[in-house]
Amino acid sequence: MSAFSRNVCSTASRTLRHRAGVSCRAVRPIALRAASSTPITTRTAVAAPFSTMSSLKSAAPPVPSKREFDPEIKDMASYIHNTPIDSELAFDTARWILIDTLGCGLKALEFEQCRNILGPVVEGTTVPNGTKVPGTNYQLDPVLGAFNIGAMIRWLDFNDCWLAAEWGHPSDNLGAILATADWISRTNKAGGKKLGNGKVFKVRDVLEALIRAHEIQGCLALENSFNKVGLDHVVLVKVASTAVVSKMMGLNEAQTRDAISQAWVDGQSMRTYRHSPNTMSRKSWAAGDACEKAVNLVLKVLRGEQGLPTVLSAPTWGFYDVNFGGKPFQFQRPYGSYVMENVLFKVSYPAEFHSQTAVEAAERLNKKLKAMGKTAEDIESVVNRTHEACIRIIDKQFKPMENFADRDHCVQYMVSTMFVFNRLTANDYPDDSEAATSQLVESLRQRISCVEDPQFTKDYHDPEKRTISNALTVKLKDGTVLDEEVVEAPLGHRLRREEAKPEILAKYKRHLGPHYSSEHVDKLVALGQNANELDNMDIDEYVDLYVKN
Repeated sequence: MSAFSRNVCSTASRTLRHRAGVSCRAVRPIALRAASSTPITTRTAVAAPFSTMSSLKSAAPPVPSKREFDPEIKDMASYIHNTPIDSELAFDTARWILIDTLGCGLKALEFEQCRNILGPVVEGTTVPNGTKVPGTNYQLDPVLGAFNIGAMIRWLDFNDCWLAAEWGHPSDNLGAILATADWISRTNKAGGKKLGNGKVFKVRDVLEALIRAHEIQGCLALENSFNKVGLDHVVLVKVASTAVVSKMMGLNEAQTRDAISQAWVDGQSMRTYRHSPNTMSRKSWAAGDACEKAVNLVLKVLRGEQGLPTVLSAPTWGFYDVNFGGKPFQFQRPYGSYVMENVLFKVSYPAEFHSQTAVEAAERLNKKLKAMGKTAEDIESVVNRTHEACIRIIDKQFKPMENFADRDHCVQYMVSTMFVFNRLTANDYPDDSEAATSQLVESLRQRISCVEDPQFTKDYHDPEKRTISNALTVKLKDGTVLDEEVVEAPLGHRLRREEAKPEILAKYKRHLGPHYSSEHVDKLVALGQNANELDNMDIDEYVDLYVKN
């Protein structure tokens, strides 16, 4: 049964439970067959009185000798092994994602707090034929390499974004994908025991892996809100990376199901490190942690570890009952290449994505203020008409800004910084930065309020729009009220993709600059624009272009 069929059957099952007047845990479907005349079979669990002297016997229902995997897991594994990717739009977008994401990682290396968590566990360790970490001289095992690359990528919240019922950054998966491809390719070239069926990966193979990881993470996010049960979106990075890396390491479809099930049973991160009062830097390396666990789990399955067929649906102990309120996942569409084709780029500002259009609106308003001979000091108040997700995640009007993580997840701080300095860069978030120590930024921040527009929220979830709208209304101290400035789609949105490409390239070049000579920067930029040459390059040779000796 596919996951689509399961959605239909779950609804029927819940109806039967309510009609019987029992709780969801009292009656559990054992076998559900969509579009079949076979009656639905249920089993009623009989509660026994608790006693410390009870006889030792299982209260679990009999388990079939050969269990079928949950259809959600079967669908993922089948997609990885059996569905071709033939969308050139997806591959073209993936090339832009690759260079943009690597650039974001390089930019993060300029920050000491990021550098401090990178490198080998034992200082000075170099793994022969191991994963090389771009922008450094580290050569690590693929598990730690996945963490290093994943943490770099996500550190500044400047890589791509996907917004739906769940939020996330699908290019986080590059941490696991690049670490695995680089390690396997170097090892296979060196001879000896072959990995991943002896494959030497091309850049195009990595692009395909990115497309698939984006698709799994994004399709799961479309209808399923993990944040509403307190779980962080990096669970989807772990699952997507596990699925993709399984095939890269040479696992067959059955083993891929095993690996995916291990990712679901693995302890999932809580979102509390993204929210007051616990906002802190773990949010910047959480995706690296997910990449690390994904590669580690696949290696365990490669060495014979088994899977958990009903890890999602098992009564009481499965993911649905433990973590998801007993509700099965819902799916809007089958897996293909939709997510990569529609992914959002962060082009203009290193800021949580729900704020991007608000900051752009503030930048536009600055031009109007300048024409009027006014500045941020003349602003009395600002109202931001916005969507529900913005309010839930980054509306922190009166919360004290305690650290970098607070500031890059506060829409008021980001908008205020733009009004005061006519800029928003990663250097505006540290404690000792000009913006963080500005009394005007702090005063104005507390005079910026948010109010939800239900239509903006509706458009945010509309598959045909997926806009991230913000609209600012500025009131000046002399009583003047400026016309509302509305920005619905940020520069990196699909609707503005062509407009964004020159800016994405300029962003990549800026991020390369501090690390390499101008000649080498020009070489990397030119290579990134040459699809044929880039696609056919061995991935280890491409990574070598980013290594610093």
